[in-house]
Amino acid sequence: MPRMLDLIRTSSVPATLMQAAARGALSVPPEDMIEILVHLANHNKVFGQQARMTLAGWDEKSSLAAAANPNTPQEVLEYLTSLENLRPRLLPALLENPSVSDSTLTVMATTGSREVVEAMRHSPRVQNSPAILHAITSNPNATSTETAQLHEQLVASGFEESLPESEPTGEGSVASTPATGDRDADVDEGVTTYIAEHAKEIAAEAGKPFQPLGGIHEFDISSTQVAAAPEITTSAPEPVVTAAKPAAPAQAATAAAPAKPVPKKPQPGQEQERGSALQKISRLDVKGRIQMAMKGTKEERSILIRDSTKLVALAVLESPKISDGEVEKFASQKNVLEAVLRQIPMKRRFMKNYSVVRNLVANPRTPLDVSLGLMKNLLVADLRNLSSNKEVSDTIRKLALKMFKQKSDTTKKSSG
Repeated sequence: MPRMLDLIRTSSVPATLMQAAARGALSVPPEDMIEILVHLANHNKVFGQQARMTLAGWDEKSSLAAAANPNTPQEVLEYLTSLENLRPRLLPALLENPSVSDSTLTVMATTGSREVVEAMRHSPRVQNSPAILHAITSNPNATSTETAQLHEQLVASGFEESLPESEPTGEGSVASTPATGDRDADVDEGVTTYIAEHAKEIAAEAGKPFQPLGGIHEFDISSTQVAAAPEITTSAPEPVVTAAKPAAPAQAATAAAPAKPVPKKPQPGQEQERGSALQKISRLDVKGRIQMAMKGTKEERSILIRDSTKLVALAVLESPKISDGEVEKFASQKNVLEAVLRQIPMKRRFMKNYSVVRNLVANPRTPLDVSLGLMKNLLVADLRNLSSNKEVSDTIRKLALKMFKQKSDTTKKSSG
């Protein structure tokens, strides 16, 4: 008897069965199902989009098994390693899979996101491949510190000597400079274009200070950094943070206590970063905050996405540096402007990420028309969860229940 995949390849099954296959609802082994989904995603114009959405939210255990298995078909591995389909949690398994070629990893190393760079730096296979390590140095998402360390590592291994332009100066950032310069030029051009397109609106909002939705007190900053704010700014940060902790003696004692947390210096990162980012942002006008939204760090974007000035919040989504993980988080936030939640689905790149779609629909702040338009893309399990989610509107819950029953019935019929 022919395999189901062979029947689907030759279009020898009815449309209802193809539709069930695109939803991942066939009674076949997981490794066969994922191969069928990849085939539909790559070759079927009618059910390809549905198959891609299904793959984006496919069971993690099965996905990991396919990513780690050397016997997984090349078409599946190529799909899983392509940058537009790459799921960060599958990265470690894919990097160590011997059936994923070094040339594929080199492309990932050169053009991958920040998550790819971090995963590769912790991969035993990558650490033993000078060619892939060198490719990371030209990735604009690698920091200058990482690039310098990699160059030192390559020089120590003797590989760097054969690379023409990296040896003369001996500086770690040489190889990445052109790529970084090109990227910076692109970002600058994007900022200039955005500001020019919204010049009138920026002029109208010119004097509006930074006011995050939900209030500045919601940001998790240690009181040590709050105390440092006055020496940097004399306006917004100092009074707002002081007002957030009024005259309660117990809290005043807590504010003094952080002298002890100073030994926490092993991880100086997040709180200090956020505190200093808030201080910088509070000093900027609208145009300055737009520039930071498009050129700044992940920490700065996470703050500016909550800016009550629409132009600033939307500029975050225009940043070339923004990652899929950040957008997933923004899609689930209730303390952002509705305009942000409306803009996310307008970008095709974000809509390829199933988690973004699911988070938007489940977010009670997402405009009703946006949620209704996205619901058709949800998997059966997520529709069931949505139908009992009391945070969303009654309309969403009822429609989710109706769609859940319809999809469940279709699945039963096709598998029966």
